[in-house]
Amino acid sequence: MATKKKPAKKKAAPKKKAAAKPKAKAKRKPNEAFMKPMTPSPQLAVIVGNKPLPRTEITKRVWAYIKKNKLQDAKNRRQINADANLQAIFGGKRSVSMFEMTKMVNKHLS
Repeated sequence: MATKKKPAKKKAAPKKKAAAKPKAKAKRKPNEAFMKPMTPSPQLAVIVGNKPLPRTEITKRVWAYIKKNKLQDAKNRRQINADANLQAIFGGKRSVSMFEMTKMVNKHLS
């Protein structure tokens, strides 16, 4: 008795996986040091106000001031061109990088 061979089945093309959705991350707890209210110096208070604010809010307000007064350099966007108010914070410099700016603003917080 001869057994009949079944015809070979064609393999189905592998299914393409849908793009994996990034998993929703648990919301990070902000660092306590950034959220501690800091008192700005009189020079910095001209720009951000004289009430104690967290560092994050002070940075937002300094950037809002820079953008409002168009003080970001047109060609090199990392440079900030100081007006009279910012020059007092920047130690008399006419232009600083955005990284230097953060360092100099921190010197005016207590």
